[in-house]
Amino acid sequence: MKDKKIIILVDDNPDLLYSVQKGLESLGDYKVITVESGRKCLRLLKDVKPDLILLDIMMPGMDGWDTCAKIKNNKKTEDTPIVFLTAKTDPISKSMGRLASADYITKPFDMKELKKRIDSVIKSK
Repeated sequence: MKDKKIIILVDDNPDLLYSVQKGLESLGDYKVITVESGRKCLRLLKDVKPDLILLDIMMPGMDGWDTCAKIKNNKKTEDTPIVFLTAKTDPISKSMGRLASADYITKPFDMKELKKRIDSVIKSK
């Protein structure tokens, strides 16, 4: 059996963290690690090398834009694919998000579609 892909899911909504973690782990060969903030994600990245980061944009403290910038500006993590998973649907956010990340997925989303898009990003890295 192949190794599970490690995904870090960053979102301040505990219900979303739980449902996405359980959904993805049941659909694929994933180990989903959840964190509630950008700062916790950055601390976790010191010890964990994920295959992909699912990142919310609107979070208190450090938002997803700042978190993404810090990940991309670190030599150790700059190649880690980031997929924004967000409720921000305005055209400017979508355009910026597509430039800064491997994919931009808006909430609400279909779990099987989310898995398909994650698979695509991981395969292309």
